Amino acid sequence: MNIFSISYKDLKANPLNALLNLLLISFGITILTVLLLASTQIGDKLDQNSKDIDLVVGAKGSPLQLILSSIFYIDFPTGNIPLKDAQKLARNPLVKRAVPLALGDNYNGYRIAGTDTSFISLYQLSLEKGKFWQQDFEVTVGQNVATAAHLKVGSRFFGAHGLTGSSDIHKSHAYIVTGILKPQHNVTDNIVLTNVASVWKMHEQPEEHKEKAAGNGKPEPFENGEKEITSLLIQYRSPMSIILFPRMVNQSTNMQAASPAMESTRLFSLIGVGIDTLQWFAYFIMGVSAVSVFISLYNSLKERRYDLAVMRTMGASPAALFTLIILKAVILTLVGSIIGLFFGHLIMQIIGLYQESSQAKLTGMVFMKDEFYLIFTGICIGIIAAIIPAIEAYRTDISKTLSRSS
Repeated sequence: MNIFSISYKDLKANPLNALLNLLLISFGITILTVLLLASTQIGDKLDQNSKDIDLVVGAKGSPLQLILSSIFYIDFPTGNIPLKDAQKLARNPLVKRAVPLALGDNYNGYRIAGTDTSFISLYQLSLEKGKFWQQDFEVTVGQNVATAAHLKVGSRFFGAHGLTGSSDIHKSHAYIVTGILKPQHNVTDNIVLTNVASVWKMHEQPEEHKEKAAGNGKPEPFENGEKEITSLLIQYRSPMSIILFPRMVNQSTNMQAASPAMESTRLFSLIGVGIDTLQWFAYFIMGVSAVSVFISLYNSLKERRYDLAVMRTMGASPAALFTLIILKAVILTLVGSIIGLFFGHLIMQIIGLYQESSQAKLTGMVFMKDEFYLIFTGICIGIIAAIIPAIEAYRTDISKTLSRSS
């Protein structure tokens, strides 16, 4: 007697019940898969992009906005800070490394970031082709930028004002690609790197505007003493810096200091509220599916008591009947779980394709070991739902069942 074959035929005998159970199980697993993929990828991106940055210093405003704009490049900066003030902070004995950032332009939605060579060591960047930027308007581009825009060493392009869109293109200066980064699996895959002077020169007013401004007695905003940058990425020199430096910046300067660790935790907690709600909804669906499987198996047991009794007379043991019922539930939940995993990855891939931001792309093309726990959970739900019907099958009284049917 082939128990697998019998279990499969039993499920085919009630296709509507089997389909309903599969839909409920797969729906719950789909939701849990999407939440698992999204929360894991978001958490990983937060860690990868900020792991070596202790503090971000920028203009007063929202600390979270400062972190999102200067580390994840997915929000507008809070403003600019004077270069001379930034340089003063960079020389502070509490600071080990201070990396300048000058933002304001984009190329096809990818941020153009003005910085210096300390950015290379901060993110431990390495090249796939060419060399790092050296002169004004030379750029080194991330792997995703090069792939999406079909850029290669020697390519030229024009940047556009603003953090997205291409309506206001700076045609006075073209950037030239001198290098392409190896895949870094962090935010640097999606940015264009150049020196700070290139960003300044790109935004300098034409000569006639300078003369007009001078005639009106208004200072040119990009003169040496008034140059600005967007922010500083800070690495501390010692643990004492954690206590002293942020307080000093916030209380004695016109700038603000924001901790990536604190703001990332805050961001994830805000996201977590919605995730927790959807998780409970998924658990509810899984509970409903367990009840549905139980009812389906129990009704099937009542309808097929005679068949089970005949199987006993033909040599089937009580344990075989018990296994038969359990196996039906396992097949249902296993197939439902696999379908749920498939649709969970498919939905996440579709979400990633339609994301506007290139800096925090989600993908369904990743697989995690925790997904095996989802399959295991689905199978356990099936086994639990089948326990009572399986025990009833185990206790089938041959003589009573056959005499009632005769």
